[in-house]
Amino acid sequence: MPQCLRVNWFFMLKITARDHAEIRRHGEETYPHECCGVLLGCVNDGGTRVVTSTARCRNTRTDSLQNRYNIDPRELVRIQREGRERGEDIVGFYHSHPDHRARWSATDLAEAHWFGCSYLIISVEKGKAVVTNSFELTGADESDKQFVDEKIDVR
Repeated sequence: MPQCLRVNWFFMLKITARDHAEIRRHGEETYPHECCGVLLGCVNDGGTRVVTSTARCRNTRTDSLQNRYNIDPRELVRIQREGRERGEDIVGFYHSHPDHRARWSATDLAEAHWFGCSYLIISVEKGKAVVTNSFELTGADESDKQFVDEKIDVR
């Protein structure tokens, strides 16, 4: 398991190849609907978010499953509690974009509220995960929030 020690990493999001592959597989399994989940881990002294585990979530949207997702707040609280018991915090979220590019949409930005977290997006084309991108939600509050491109270090 990666440690959250003071390290000067060039990349902002560090994730294991196993977790990265699991997220991409989740997107393929739920195609043509969006998948969603939580990234757990820590933020090291250099500001890098280090993913030490992931949690799949059920997309609770009842409409537009192909281009929208929602995580049940009760499920999120449970995941957060279980993560803390293991010494992990929520460091981000992931979801897929079926037959669409791995870039955030206006809806993604409007529905993002966890400042300082990573938002990982997987493009799934015709059932196959092809591109993964990540974005950090920055800003002081809802009025000036924005997504900033973030590098991913898959190890």
